[in-house]
Amino acid sequence: MSSAKSGARSGAAEKNGSVSALGKSASSDLTSPWSRAFTANAEWPDKDEFLDVIYWARQILGIVIGIVWGILPLKGFVALLLFAVVNAGLIYLYFSTFQNIDEEEFGGAWELTKEGFMTSFAGFLVTWIIIYSGLHHQ
Repeated sequence: MSSAKSGARSGAAEKNGSVSALGKSASSDLTSPWSRAFTANAEWPDKDEFLDVIYWARQILGIVIGIVWGILPLKGFVALLLFAVVNAGLIYLYFSTFQNIDEEEFGGAWELTKEGFMTSFAGFLVTWIIIYSGLHHQ
């Protein structure tokens, strides 16, 4: 019986050792994509995580630009063109300068620049129309 108990203990110790080893390696790999998003020249082992960061950053940016464009009474084609230039320009500066990533790993600069653009545009339009109408409609 004692040999069975010691065998069970050694098996449990091996399991615990492997679990702690897995937990240790997993915890070092589990840095949040958002913490890496705000860290210059961060490592992106999973390309999909970086694309998710680009996508969601662009959604937030679209809403913020919509609020600003609504407060400033911007309207018409100029506002739409400015949105496209500011949105694409800021995202391009983010991934090319701040993150300094190799664009070719993600399919080129164009693929990164257009990632989530249309949904960002939709969020911008809704926000811009609501804020502009609420503040400047008579």
